[in-house]
Amino acid sequence: MKAINTIIGAYQRHSFDDVSAFSMVKRDTAMPTGHDLLVRIAAVSVNPVDVGVYAGIRRPRATPKILGWDAVGTVVAVGEQVSLFDVGQRVFYAGDFRRDGSDQTFQLVDERIVGHAPEEFTDEELAGLPLTSLTAYEALFEQMHLSIADIEHNRQKTLLIINGAGGVGSIATQLANHAGLRVIATASNPQSIAWAKQHGAGLIVNHHQDLVEQVHALGIKNVDYILGLSRLDEHFNEMATLIRPGGTIVSITENRRPIDLKKLTKKRATFAWEWMYSKSYFQTDDMITQHEILDQIGQLLQAKVIVPTTTKVFNGLNPESLRQAFKLVAAGHMIGKVVIKAE
Repeated sequence: MKAINTIIGAYQRHSFDDVSAFSMVKRDTAMPTGHDLLVRIAAVSVNPVDVGVYAGIRRPRATPKILGWDAVGTVVAVGEQVSLFDVGQRVFYAGDFRRDGSDQTFQLVDERIVGHAPEEFTDEELAGLPLTSLTAYEALFEQMHLSIADIEHNRQKTLLIINGAGGVGSIATQLANHAGLRVIATASNPQSIAWAKQHGAGLIVNHHQDLVEQVHALGIKNVDYILGLSRLDEHFNEMATLIRPGGTIVSITENRRPIDLKKLTKKRATFAWEWMYSKSYFQTDDMITQHEILDQIGQLLQAKVIVPTTTKVFNGLNPESLRQAFKLVAAGHMIGKVVIKAE
């Protein structure tokens, strides 16, 4: 089968107000080999990682940079080693950072990082979930070594989530609440506070104010776990003060200036990074766990343990809708996720 693949590609960094920020091109679709699926895209979401990669495009490119790290769609062809999926099945995934993104009509993706999409949910609901769900799940249950099933043990533990109303925070709050943890989430306005509480945060503090003072004012001296989802440089010292001896801090954001890990030495506390693309980037032996996690996320959706977090939908996967979605995400004030439907 040969198909014409419509690509929404960024050629050069421009302001999102510039209509030339994104372009549409066409090329023949490559057929899948090995573990690859060829997926017809039904919807995608826009994440901060898209904006960050776009910001790095500073000069004209001979070929477009295809963005997009979240998708839901239908399998239309499979490679010879595929064993997890069949043609016609609906799937969702976050993709591979080294490969072309999902802002196109058809995409090749390794089956080992793809989940079965639960049929009772819409494309726009599912498209906003893979990246945030994988990040939240890996941070909590791999990097923090929590057990999602050990509710009695977890009830004795407190988790602070910095940026609780964002995409990852919205899922992490739900997963942590389901696992039995006492969740403190940061939020700074009535809308984000209501959103965080709706998704399972029992306590709220404001990340624009002193977190140490606010957590102490709640009667809590130290927290067992901290999930940092925003501005590591700004919050690291607060994290180091609040984490209990033997506790764990996980961050998904990089530092832009040195952070003093010696502040954790006497507490024997752990600091870890979470980057959900690490497994596919390095082709790790446990890469298939992302398939398993996404299938579990689908089951948790069906059981109404977690709910989708899409809050804004654009219709039509084209340069204009992509530009508008990027503007929203780049502004840094989104609650939940921005999704673009392909049709």
